[in-house]
Amino acid sequence: MAKPPKSISPFRLASLLRLQKDPNLELHLFLNPNPNKPFRYSLLSYDLIITKLGRAKMFDEMDQILQQLKTETRFNPDEIIFCNIITFYGRARLPDRALHIFNQIPSFRCQRTIKSFNTLLNALLICREFGKMREVFVGLDRFVAPDACSYNVLIRAGCLMNDLGSAREVFDEMQKRGVRPDTVTFGTLISGLCAGGKLDEAFRLKEDMERGFRVRPDGFVYASLIKGLCKVNDLSLAFKLKDEMLERRVELDSAVFSTLISALFKAGRKGDVVGVLKEMKENGCKPDAVTYNAMIYGYCQEKDFNAAFGVLSEMEKRLCKPDVVCYNVIIGGFCRVGKFREATELFEDMPRRKCAPDVVTYRTLFSGLCDGMQFQEAALILDEMVFKDYSPSAASIVKFVDELCQAGKVVEYRLAFLVLILSGGVAE
Repeated sequence: MAKPPKSISPFRLASLLRLQKDPNLELHLFLNPNPNKPFRYSLLSYDLIITKLGRAKMFDEMDQILQQLKTETRFNPDEIIFCNIITFYGRARLPDRALHIFNQIPSFRCQRTIKSFNTLLNALLICREFGKMREVFVGLDRFVAPDACSYNVLIRAGCLMNDLGSAREVFDEMQKRGVRPDTVTFGTLISGLCAGGKLDEAFRLKEDMERGFRVRPDGFVYASLIKGLCKVNDLSLAFKLKDEMLERRVELDSAVFSTLISALFKAGRKGDVVGVLKEMKENGCKPDAVTYNAMIYGYCQEKDFNAAFGVLSEMEKRLCKPDVVCYNVIIGGFCRVGKFREATELFEDMPRRKCAPDVVTYRTLFSGLCDGMQFQEAALILDEMVFKDYSPSAASIVKFVDELCQAGKVVEYRLAFLVLILSGGVAE
C-alpha cells in the first residue's frame, strides 16, 4: 500500500519556492501546499512568492497574494516587501499602481518610513512622473523628514527635465534644511550641468565640493566632466582630469578611456589612440565592448573599414565577443559611403559570426538602402522586417513608397501592406 505524501512544512515550502524557476508552478505550489488541509504560511514564503511574481510581471496574481497577506494576523509584513513591489511597478511603468501600494502599506500593519518614500520617488522618476514626484515630496513632512537620498532623486528629476535651475534649488533647499549633500548629490548635479553644456558651473561645483564640503570626487564626477570636455573638444583639459584621477588614485574604468578614444577620433588624432590603449593596460583596465565600439565607429567615420574589421579580429583574440552594436556601426558606415553590397554581405554574415541582427540592424540597412536608391534590395529587407515584426522608420518607408509609386511597381497587396505600416507600424 503506497504511503501518503508527506505534508509540506512552512520551512519546506520556502525551500521549494526558492528552487522553483517557473512562476506559474510557484504560484500553484504556494496556493496549494497541502491540498484540503489548513496551512500556516511564513512571512518568508510571502516574500519569496511576491518577489518571483513581481519579477515575472504577473501583477494580478501578485495582488491576489497581497490580499491574502492582508488577512494574516500572526505577523506584520516588513517594509522591504512593499519597497520591492513599488520598484517592480516602477520598472513596468505603472506609476498609479506604485502609488496605490504605497498608500496601502498602513493597511498591512506596516509603518512607512523614508525607505518606502524614497523607493516611491525613484519609481515615479523611472516613469517620468515628475509632477507626481513633487506632490509626494510636498506631503513627506507629514510622516518623515527627507534625507539625502530623497533630495538626490529630485535633483536627478530636474536634470532629466533639463531644468537645471530646479535642480540647483533642490540642492540649496537640502542645505537650508540641514541635510548634508553626499557624493551622489554632487555627481548627479555635475553630470546634469555637463550634459547641459554648463561646464564652468560644473567645475565650480567640483571645487566647492572639495573645499567647502570636504567631499572627494569619485569616478562618476570625473567621467561626467571628461565627457563634457570631450563634447566641446577640450581634449587638453580632459586628459589633465584623467591624469588627476590617476594621481588621486580614483578608479579609472573603461568608460573614461572609451570617451577619450572617441574624442581623439573626432579630433582627427587617431594616432594617439594607441597610447590610450597602452595606458589602459598599464592601469589594469581591460578594453571592453564599449571601448572597441568607439574605435570601430571612429574608423568607420574615417572610411577605414579594414581597420574597423581589424578591431573585430582583435576583440575575438581578446575573448571579447563583438556585440550587435559593432556590426550595426560598420553596416551604417558602409551605407553612408555607398558600399551597399558590403553592408548587405556583412548583414547576411552576422548569423555565421554568432551575432543575430536586431531591429536597429534592420532599420540601419533599410534606411541606408533607401537613401542610396537601392529599392529592390530594400524591399527584401522590408519583407524580413515584417516577418520579424520589426518596424522601419517613417522617413525611410515614405521614401520607399514614393519610389515604388513613381516606378509603377506597387501592386494592390503591397499598397495595402504599406498603408498598414504607415497607419501605425512605423518608428519615429
